[in-house]
Amino acid sequence: MPDTPAAPAAATGRSGLAWLWLAALVLVLDQISKVLVMNQLTAYQEVIPLTGFFNLVHVHNTGAAFSLFADQPGWQRGFFMTVGVVAAALMLYLMRQTRGRPVFCLALALILGGAVGNVIDRALYGHVIDFLDFHVAGWHWPAFNVADSGITVGAVLLVLDSFRKPDKA
Repeated sequence: MPDTPAAPAAATGRSGLAWLWLAALVLVLDQISKVLVMNQLTAYQEVIPLTGFFNLVHVHNTGAAFSLFADQPGWQRGFFMTVGVVAAALMLYLMRQTRGRPVFCLALALILGGAVGNVIDRALYGHVIDFLDFHVAGWHWPAFNVADSGITVGAVLLVLDSFRKPDKA
């Protein structure tokens, strides 16, 4: 007997939109942490060492992840805002269509919250506020923020979920 298509998402229970609370949490934590950093640390001047490998800093990133394209003449603000909005719309669409895949929905929610957090920064400030600075033996990982963490963890979860065996109907 040939495989039958899965029932439409609307007919199979709660959608992945039930995970929006997590996207909102990532967004709120991201924005609150950035406001605290902006109010407490002067950009590029202050460093608060917390451990032998972790500092709080205040830097501006006009580029993408790891400051990629930060040295460009300014096209990246609109471009990355557009990419973030399109990515958020795609995450919402996928979450709405998805049932019975909690890891997938968790990943999408983390990415959604992070993408919106960074779009807000670009819209308000023209750059993203980064402040988490990890370092080892004088080598510093590029500073990042809560939104970036959500995006990264979400991306890793998407990769892991891609190895999941599909459920048999």
